[in-house]
Amino acid sequence: QFPFLQGCLPSTGQGADLKARRRTQRASGLTVSQGTAVFVPPQCSVGPEPPQRRAGVSGRQAALKLELEEKLFGQHLATEVILKALTGFKNNKNPKKPLTLSLHGWAGTGKNFVSQIVAEHLHSKGLRSNFVHLFVSTLHFPHEQQIKLYQDQLQGWIRGNVSACASSVFIFDEMDKLHPGVIDAIKPFLDYYEQVDGVSYRKAIFIFLSNAGGDLITKIALDFWRAGRKREDIQLKDLEPVLSVGVFNNKHSGLWHSGLIDRNLIDYFIPFLPLEYRHVKMCVRAEMRARGSAIDEDIVTRVADEMTFFPKSEKIYSDKGCKTVQSRLDFH
Repeated sequence: QFPFLQGCLPSTGQGADLKARRRTQRASGLTVSQGTAVFVPPQCSVGPEPPQRRAGVSGRQAALKLELEEKLFGQHLATEVILKALTGFKNNKNPKKPLTLSLHGWAGTGKNFVSQIVAEHLHSKGLRSNFVHLFVSTLHFPHEQQIKLYQDQLQGWIRGNVSACASSVFIFDEMDKLHPGVIDAIKPFLDYYEQVDGVSYRKAIFIFLSNAGGDLITKIALDFWRAGRKREDIQLKDLEPVLSVGVFNNKHSGLWHSGLIDRNLIDYFIPFLPLEYRHVKMCVRAEMRARGSAIDEDIVTRVADEMTFFPKSEKIYSDKGCKTVQSRLDFH
């Protein structure tokens, strides 16, 4: 019997209906040959697509590029890498493995925000879509003594949902708080297999979000600043090797000695740089626009001035990125 969603994890508010998913899975292509279940994942039905998506691949790419450039501040590396990775993956009709991205940086630098943009780009309802699945380590995997249970649940959840939608998206937040070993349960799904137990995972996307490596990213950014070089001069090759090794050797990264790194199954380690004063001001203006308010530069400056910055001597980078901008703006 094909193990649909055995021991499923609970939904995290994306409107998942377990019974509906099971009905979908039973009705959408399961075939039995000589007693063996073989599942061909269907294409996802995401409803009417926005005009920019109907415009074709170039239109989708342009829309994603524009949204990242207009809404993500101070992250030239993340913008470039995510755009190229997603575009290349979606243009490939026969990928050899799922796309796996690991996003690293301090809180408030844009990791969660980017994952929302990516989710909306891939499925019109974004995080509310039944095809986008968000896991939060402290919520879904809290107990160290239950690692084996979490591994079994995670495999069942991913297997069942990729069976229902080949291009499912799985987002793992707070990877730095995930108990070591939990994430290795999904290793077979990320590898270069055509099928695992009759299901192909090659069109799925996995995104990891982590604060781990934030110190390494900041050190390199600070070295560039102290050398009088622009942050835009920082290239992926300056950070990616340091990140992958640092996260692999960090017991608090969720990827400590992980087979995902050891087997080179993570396609990109994407650094999110610490945000400067000017970027915080950009965040304040963006929040004002989102609220339909006129841009008041006095308020922009006051909100930015209320933030704390580090290192103590130079005060270059915001301690919390743009994370508290919304709440601080409420006071003005």
